[in-house]
Amino acid sequence: MLAITILGNNSALSMHNRHQTSQVVTADHELFLVDCGESTQTQMQRYKIRKSKINHIFISHLHGDHYYGLPGLLNTFSLTNRAEPIHVYAVPELKEILDLQLRVSDSSFNFEFIFHPIREATILLDLPNIKVSCFAVSHRIPCWGFLFTLIGKPERIKDGGLIRPATPSKSYAYCADTKYDESIIPTIMNADLIYHEATYLDDQMEKASTRFHSSSSQAANIALKSRAKRLLLGHFSSKYDDTSLFEAEAKKTFLNSEVSREGVTYLVH
Repeated sequence: MLAITILGNNSALSMHNRHQTSQVVTADHELFLVDCGESTQTQMQRYKIRKSKINHIFISHLHGDHYYGLPGLLNTFSLTNRAEPIHVYAVPELKEILDLQLRVSDSSFNFEFIFHPIREATILLDLPNIKVSCFAVSHRIPCWGFLFTLIGKPERIKDGGLIRPATPSKSYAYCADTKYDESIIPTIMNADLIYHEATYLDDQMEKASTRFHSSSSQAANIALKSRAKRLLLGHFSSKYDDTSLFEAEAKKTFLNSEVSREGVTYLVH
């Protein structure tokens, strides 16, 4: 099973009962945290996410609405006597920030903390059931998207040989913060589900580009050209109360579009 639970789908501010970016990817029985906005721990409690099952955390970039919740979450792991290692994948500068916070507070983690710097597009994690790779997106500062691929399970026949997978592989592309950029299409081609930011409606498309963000129809166009099966929209500007407008615009370009909703778990079919 591959599924995505939305913890936060807003942009910089918590407003309209929406929160900064964070989501949990479930692959079979493993949980992966993608971005960690300020409200992440509160949202985990609200939606009964088991923090103890998270061993890998992926941070797309160093704008606060995507990582300000991480130091607090790591501190919580220490306070609750976590024993398992934590792996964090992010740009190298995040390690400097965390080291500084530990130093000035005279603190340390009581679990093994393993930091994986992201410097180029590569495979970050390769487990028997899932592979996670990163790809560059076009934002104001270095920013990375993540592609999760759940490996299909092979079916054995009586003589012990293998035939083609009984369950096909499934893929989920998290496109992070980015302006409209078709260069990501080859990487996310044929994804079963794409999460793409849509910070603005189409009448603000010029502002979106200037601020290295996308509009609803631009996100839909990426989904269309990459032959995705489904599109989730997120990272909405706080200027908008009604997110249904984003879905209506996106559907004109890519019919299988919908706005992400906090607390909802989306199964990847």
